Amino acid sequence: MLDYTRFQDVFPADLQIPYDRRLQHEIDDRRKSLDGTLFIDRVMKALGIAKAKTYPPKSESALRQVHQQICDAGMSMHHKQSLLYYILLDFDGASGRDAVSEAFAMGTGMPGTYQVFMKGLWYMDRQDYQRALEYVAHPSLTPDFADDIVVALVRHAEANDYSLALAYYHTVRPILKTSEALELLFDAMVRTDATEALLFSRTHPGHTREQLFRRWMGGVLDAGKGDKAAHVTQLALMPFDATEEAWFEEYLTRGEGRNLRRAKDTLLMRMIACDRFADVSRVKGGGPWSGVIDGIRKGIEGLE
Repeated sequence: MLDYTRFQDVFPADLQIPYDRRLQHEIDDRRKSLDGTLFIDRVMKALGIAKAKTYPPKSESALRQVHQQICDAGMSMHHKQSLLYYILLDFDGASGRDAVSEAFAMGTGMPGTYQVFMKGLWYMDRQDYQRALEYVAHPSLTPDFADDIVVALVRHAEANDYSLALAYYHTVRPILKTSEALELLFDAMVRTDATEALLFSRTHPGHTREQLFRRWMGGVLDAGKGDKAAHVTQLALMPFDATEEAWFEEYLTRGEGRNLRRAKDTLLMRMIACDRFADVSRVKGGGPWSGVIDGIRKGIEGLE
């Protein structure tokens, strides 16, 4: 049985420490791109190792200090093994093979779920999100750091492709705890599938649902790319319930959406689609809709 408390058992003398200047700079750059905090930083802080810049160790002496810190910390044996396993993944990365981390996991009897989770976070920190998803969304795991994972996947989506973030959410189904993660995920849904986003908003209680609905309205109407007329039509024909109908009209007439370029078009199309011709006839002005409004007004007057 490998003794993880013995430095030489974990890091044999014949292993070359991988933390050269290049790797140190890469890790620092990734930390900056993740708002100054890597996932390994979050894990260490959660487990009681809050000393700044513990990772990466920049020399053998620093590596020995990190090892001792981990061994002395008040955490479970499996958590200590997990932190050491993460560091050994860097040794694997430098050698291009998994022999070091696998030997450690097998030698210590480290549970497979801990290996899966830490490898997923290691890939998250390396910003290899496709590979990371294979691990962090594994069905054997509990959704730890789910908010942070969602935020990272949405913010680092390439070319507005949010498939990885949405795949993680739909696979894991975490309960998001922060407004930042919820809003970023919701925005990703709106840009990907507005109908899915609307259905998602309905799963939340009153106030949150209303806030998401308003965010949904703004996201669809203010879409930066694509056919804006199609977005207006989509909103006008969406099957709202009575509560959403009231929010819809309030948003476009008195709320934040009243100054959006397509606000009036959307409202008029919605009224027409819902056969609310009497309401249409009372609309003043109308711009390109003037002819339509006048025609509806005259038609209604002819029936009176």
